[in-house]
Amino acid sequence: MSDILLGGNAQNALKDLIKNGDTKSFAVDVIEASKQVPVIVDFWAPWCGPCKQLGPAIEQAVMAAKGKVKLVKIDVDENQQLAAQLRVQSIPAVFAFVDGRPVDGFTGALTQSQIIEFINKIVAMAPDDGIESALAAADSALENNDPLGAAQIYAKIIQHQNDHLKAIAGLAKCQIVAGEFDLARKTLALTPPSKENDPDIISARASLELAELPGSNSETASLSAAVEANPDDHQARFDLAMAMNQENDRGAAIDHLIKIMEKDKNWNDDAARKQLLQFFDAWGFADPSSVAGRRRLSTLLFS
Repeated sequence: MSDILLGGNAQNALKDLIKNGDTKSFAVDVIEASKQVPVIVDFWAPWCGPCKQLGPAIEQAVMAAKGKVKLVKIDVDENQQLAAQLRVQSIPAVFAFVDGRPVDGFTGALTQSQIIEFINKIVAMAPDDGIESALAAADSALENNDPLGAAQIYAKIIQHQNDHLKAIAGLAKCQIVAGEFDLARKTLALTPPSKENDPDIISARASLELAELPGSNSETASLSAAVEANPDDHQARFDLAMAMNQENDRGAAIDHLIKIMEKDKNWNDDAARKQLLQFFDAWGFADPSSVAGRRRLSTLLFS
């Protein structure tokens, strides 16, 4: 199974934002990498007082940018030739690279607000990253039963922007399809605390909860036979609704839960209504099945 589905790229995305570089790795870590996302290069030395002030401040600002920019730190004492090539005359010296070329820079220590302003300006210089088209391709792959292909794209998006909620939710759903529930939880843990109520994240969490429910893979044929033999066997009908959802027959799943409510709205502590709401969360607010199901539920409850 791919490392993408195993969560490697998504879980390590933050680790790639800041690294120590040198002359040999400069072409890859800075020139080539900046063609994907802006790269800031910080020339420093262990003996440099202002460097000790600036370094942690830049690292904090880069982490706060959440994948929109990367940082490469280079010790001038160990890479004097490279420093000379870039005409570093005093340190700290900071250069910003976009699309393989230097676009801006500064020397000396800045305040935290000035550093953030600098990073925002660099991020704005980045060319269109094509995230929306990549996201559409990933969504299409998942809908067409290619979770591995979809996962690879979602993980790339997360590597570029580690708080992209649609990509986090999408990768988690790929891992759910693959039966990697623990990894799906780790992927969902990338969600910023302030975004826990995002509809895509709610949908992914509900999908995970549904996938982990016991009995959700029950035999459809035997359950159908049980319901046909006894239409008032609400538990068999409830289990059949769960099985139909597993088979992606959302209309049938809704039908069975609505029928339970028509017979007994309060059965098993309102289980049918609660399950419908969980289905709607998992399918997504705008999904046609959710829209139709909510309409039927409202008609039933308020008629």
